[in-house]
Amino acid sequence: MYVIRLADGTLRVPQSLTSEDGRLLGNAYVELAPGDPGYEQWLSESITEEEAEERRSRWQADNDELEREFLAFKTREEGA
Repeated sequence: MYVIRLADGTLRVPQSLTSEDGRLLGNAYVELAPGDPGYEQWLSESITEEEAEERRSRWQADNDELEREFLAFKTREEGA
């Protein structure tokens, strides 16, 4: 998950919620507006929505090749 910078300057910061025993309950985004506590801290790490989509698309394309390699490996191992 990335820190997403919206066109109006709002940041969407990922946040996870865990139970007392450490189990993950969920992931979400918290929105921070300019001037909110922590905003400046996250600003330098943020990317635009377009950059996030580009990264997601690139990952999916790269993942297709990795999946093909894995399936070929799996086929070779099952045939052995």
